[in-house]
Amino acid sequence: MRQLVFLFPLVVSCHAPFGQADESSIRQLMAEQEAAWDRGDIPGFMGAYADSICFHSPKGNTCGKQQVTENYMRSYPTPEHMGDLQFGIHEVVPAGADHAWLSGSWALHRKADTLQGAFALLWVRQAEGWRILRDHTY
Repeated sequence: MRQLVFLFPLVVSCHAPFGQADESSIRQLMAEQEAAWDRGDIPGFMGAYADSICFHSPKGNTCGKQQVTENYMRSYPTPEHMGDLQFGIHEVVPAGADHAWLSGSWALHRKADTLQGAFALLWVRQAEGWRILRDHTY
């Protein structure tokens, strides 16, 4: 038992801290989201989200990847409704070894109008890679 107590701090401290490769992975996932959106591919866009995502916006709060996906599909039923999405990443801030906050802006250019706003995303490192755990979009 004393050996386990001794090894626990050693094992915990061996986890790699958040680094440049982590930030690059998150930025790449954001670029993949833009590309999927612009193709009209909502399921592809949702690939960056964790199953336990909670999405917060002025329209309300929704938790669960399936429900968030259904909300997007209902709100953007055609490629014309989806338009061209552009993200502006302001910063990526580590929040421990396995979490990071990303803040930025978004613009959705459509034939009829242009919508824009801001977001803050809490990312979590999971077995399959970085995923969005919380999405605050306004």
